[in-house]
Amino acid sequence: MLTLVCVGGRPAFADDGQDDNHHDHDRARHALEEGRALPLAAILDRVAGRLGGEVVGVEFDREKGRYVYEFRVITPAGRLQEVLVDAKTAEILKREDD
Repeated sequence: MLTLVCVGGRPAFADDGQDDNHHDHDRARHALEEGRALPLAAILDRVAGRLGGEVVGVEFDREKGRYVYEFRVITPAGRLQEVLVDAKTAEILKREDD
């Protein structure tokens, strides 16, 4: 499970934009405190088998009035996909090639 949430030893939220990471983290913390999102680990427990590959990145965002986890997934065929998951219900909302 650890490989799903870490990339190269860094948390999946990590990328080069430190300000963006801080903003994602704060947004996620507030959404969790308000009961408007589930923790990343809980979402992964619910959707890992349906993501269609290995998670290589995660962002937390707000889209169309709801919080979402945006998973970047490498499929077994080697294609990169973005999978949007509702942060409160773990419903897969959208899947698209990146």
